[in-house]
Amino acid sequence: MEALKKKEIGQFVAEDFRTAAVFSEYGIDFCCRGNRPLDEVCNKNNISLEEVLEKLSISTTKVENTQAYNTWPLDLLATYIEKTHHKYVESKTPVLKQFLAKLCKVHGERHPELVQINELFEEVAGELSQHMKKEELVLFPRIKKMVHSMEENKPLEPAHFGTVQNPIAMMEHEHDTAGEIFRNLARLTSNYTPPEDACNTYRVAFSMLDEFEKDLHVHIHLENNILFPKALKLEQKLFANANSCSL
Repeated sequence: MEALKKKEIGQFVAEDFRTAAVFSEYGIDFCCRGNRPLDEVCNKNNISLEEVLEKLSISTTKVENTQAYNTWPLDLLATYIEKTHHKYVESKTPVLKQFLAKLCKVHGERHPELVQINELFEEVAGELSQHMKKEELVLFPRIKKMVHSMEENKPLEPAHFGTVQNPIAMMEHEHDTAGEIFRNLARLTSNYTPPEDACNTYRVAFSMLDEFEKDLHVHIHLENNILFPKALKLEQKLFANANSCSL
């Protein structure tokens, strides 16, 4: 039990993603800030640690079809993230931009917070677009090369950025930035609750923002808590093998 109390939130979710629903219920960030011990987070937010542990236990004993992301080869996981979560961002972003711009024009006078909501989404959309390109063109190909190098027992060619820790650190920083923007969006929208006078576009836009944030949480979780730590370990192993062969 003591080990569970000290376990990092991200590790819970990495081992069984069904625990993410419990953390979301309590407003606990398991992706960008997943490196915090469970007891520390509960104490800081006046949440019952015993209650959370009980719900975590229940969540992991339910019989559900879950993706065992933690067991996937890293090249497969990187491809999945790109084809699933990157494509999601690319497809939803223009629609949300259109809806939010329309809401500002039609409802901005009565609901001035819409202007800030629109500006924040424009900001995070631009940052995510650049972020995903860096992953697709730099980091993910490097991870795939490392996997193939290990599988084929061949030396890994050096990268222009040095260790994979460098792009990973940049990606994690950008994840933190996106997470902070969405925390502000959730605050400004009262957790994506439309006002009583909201039209259908208003309601759809807020629902889409809510869904977008949830998908981003999964997206960041898969990278921060599974793909990146395993990529670092794989690189260390490849370097160790290369050094042993040169002796």
